[in-house]
Amino acid sequence: MITKRIIPCLDVRNGTVVKGTNFTDLNEVASPVELAAFYSSCGADELVFYDITASAEGRALFTDILREVASKVFIPLTVGGGINTVADFDRVLKCGADKVSVNSGALANPDLIGEAARLYGDQCVVLSADIKRVDGRFTVFSKGGRVNTGRDAIAWLKEGVDRGAGEIVVNSIDTDGVKGGFDLEMLEAVTNAVDVPVIASGGAGSIEDFITLFRRLPGVDAGLAASIFHFGTVSIRDLKQAMRDAGISARL
Repeated sequence: MITKRIIPCLDVRNGTVVKGTNFTDLNEVASPVELAAFYSSCGADELVFYDITASAEGRALFTDILREVASKVFIPLTVGGGINTVADFDRVLKCGADKVSVNSGALANPDLIGEAARLYGDQCVVLSADIKRVDGRFTVFSKGGRVNTGRDAIAWLKEGVDRGAGEIVVNSIDTDGVKGGFDLEMLEAVTNAVDVPVIASGGAGSIEDFITLFRRLPGVDAGLAASIFHFGTVSIRDLKQAMRDAGISARL
């Protein structure tokens, strides 16, 4: 069985990690530098850093904080927010990122996916999608979940993989911060549609939610969460031990 990854996420606004519900009502949590160092030392497999207002504010990602974060972690680091050109890929990678997550920039210019994949390799290009049900249809949103693109989410993710994305992050707006479990219906539709690693994001509230995710959907490669790790609701080491006890491969 492929080892499943556990990935904390740092949603950063104005230099501070924040967390909300359904992509709104954001509250400040902690310093991204301190949290990054903590997660790097406590068993996280990877770390995701999102500058969550860069796209909505039409600016480039803040690289000063990113450099500090990258200097503190010794696990793979994926970075996103305001990635609109291959120059943005280059800048973020030079700051210490291992992979670059693109979302709104790829929706505006789908050719960006292929251009970046040719320059840096498919494994470097992570296509992130913020998805919400609209009239019973999985629909992609941009600008940090603020703008309904009207695009069918599954078709968009398939297109992104065809263009060269080497990994997919599925952010469920419907379950974000609710802590009622991952959006299994949405994730099943995605894993049935693409043949690259899929990271599940949005809804984790307990250790059992991860166990259910990996048991029900073995095609999901990783579980991403924020608040349950930030506030100590779930310890990453305890989670991984529980996964191992449940017969799910995890790196301890």
